[in-house]
Amino acid sequence: MALTQRLEFRQSQSLVMTPQLMQAIKLLQLSNLDLVAFVEDELERNPLLERANQDGAPDHGEPASGHAEGGGGDFSDNAEFSSGPDGERSSDGFEAGAEEWMAPDLGTRAEIEQTLDTGMENVFPEEPADAAARNAQDAAPTAYTEWGGGASNDDDYNLEAFVAAETTLSGHLAEQLAVAFPDPANRMLGQYLIDLVDDAGYVPPDLGDADEKLGTSRAAVEAVLAVLQKFDPPGVCARSLSECLAIQLRERDRYDPAMQALVENLDLLAKRDIASLRKICGVDDEDIADMIGEIRHLDPKPGLKFGSAKTQSVVPDVYVRPGPDGGWHVELNSDTLPKVLVNQVYYSQLSKTIRKDGDKSYFTDCLQNATWLVRALDQRARTILKVATEIVRQQDGFFTQGVAHLRPLNLKAVADAIQMHESTVSRVTANKYMATNRGTFELKYFFTASIASADGGDAHSAEAVRHRIKQLIDAESPTAILSDDTIVERLRGDGIDIARRTVAKYREAMRIPSSVQRRRDKQSMLGAALTSAAPAVDRSRDTATA
Repeated sequence: MALTQRLEFRQSQSLVMTPQLMQAIKLLQLSNLDLVAFVEDELERNPLLERANQDGAPDHGEPASGHAEGGGGDFSDNAEFSSGPDGERSSDGFEAGAEEWMAPDLGTRAEIEQTLDTGMENVFPEEPADAAARNAQDAAPTAYTEWGGGASNDDDYNLEAFVAAETTLSGHLAEQLAVAFPDPANRMLGQYLIDLVDDAGYVPPDLGDADEKLGTSRAAVEAVLAVLQKFDPPGVCARSLSECLAIQLRERDRYDPAMQALVENLDLLAKRDIASLRKICGVDDEDIADMIGEIRHLDPKPGLKFGSAKTQSVVPDVYVRPGPDGGWHVELNSDTLPKVLVNQVYYSQLSKTIRKDGDKSYFTDCLQNATWLVRALDQRARTILKVATEIVRQQDGFFTQGVAHLRPLNLKAVADAIQMHESTVSRVTANKYMATNRGTFELKYFFTASIASADGGDAHSAEAVRHRIKQLIDAESPTAILSDDTIVERLRGDGIDIARRTVAKYREAMRIPSSVQRRRDKQSMLGAALTSAAPAVDRSRDTATA
């Protein structure tokens, strides 16, 4: 077979995303906080971008308040002074003779103190012996205090930063450690255990193998841990939830044998097995109810009082208000929209003065990127408004009558209505929020699955069905607890065709216990204690015996 050369032409087609298109897609799915951070980076990177004010005009910044004119009270280096009768300069703010204290011939230190009626200890230098003693005192390190580290430079010390600094849990425990242990060995062991404390205030059950790593005995580690558990806040440095609650009960002098038995059997309390708890503790229903109520008022995570992250409130991207014509008025939140402009004047000035090709290319790219960014931000706002308007139109029943009238909706229905792709609608609804007359909801909240109707009518929204299940359970009486099968029959009577496993899934998603647990709670005297508004016992920690 002979080898021959031949020339072939092949034609192919592919979709290539330009950097500008990728940027527009990226901006579309960003939240308002991420968008602000992105725009701030672009403002620092691109010299042709500038921030616009609320009126849309460029925000060049206002000059600082200048020198006072006329009889103003502000003083500056350029302030004009009038000449006095003796030819010396004096200002209007000072009376004649008021500057006599500034004369160089004030006399000795005693005369100055007598004349000015004040002490001059901070003005005159100290005696050499006193200065040496003070320097020696400042040089002594204090390793276990907030002030430690030896002598500090007054220029680097910031009192406002020190006062405004947030106290951390480890720092708070370290302050107490320096007072509790005079022995350096125990202090080092205590600091090691403090470093193991997590954000909730717990230490590992194995104590980080402190005895092996530090070359000490287990008894010494337990002794130091016992002292640490007496620190503020109560319950800190516990190894389990049971131990944390026991520490707080001892602080309140309520850790009697009955309470000890209850704390050691938190797993039964989590299962709401009140009969077993009553038998183990040896008390009646009234006493066990009081004990449970007392435990509910304890803090299962005492460490969260220090250094906890601040809750960031949700800022809506869209506002929905009732219109004068009976419809709904949809508008964007202008506070979440970055306002940037392209400085064309600056670019025109640069183009006349720049001679190097590299500089011209750089500023041309900056102009192109700035223009595309402004267009992408405008397109993003228009797309969000279009999608939000269509959602409001589709879910008019929800805004008018509530969750029970929420319709099943998917991305394809909205995309077909506004003639966009489903992926675009998905990016728009991600991390975007809508403020309505019924609260603030994420845009994805309005997209729910469809549940068929039992009588062949319109389908029902899954969120509306969950709301209906919650209404049925809230309205049940202690003598007639609804099982999942009964709820299925009730829903089918309302025209909702749903399976029992679906009801169980929705009920568990809403953290509603089963019918057996609800019957046990509501038929006992503990129903009020277990369903009160007090915070529930934290079951995220190990409930093993301390």
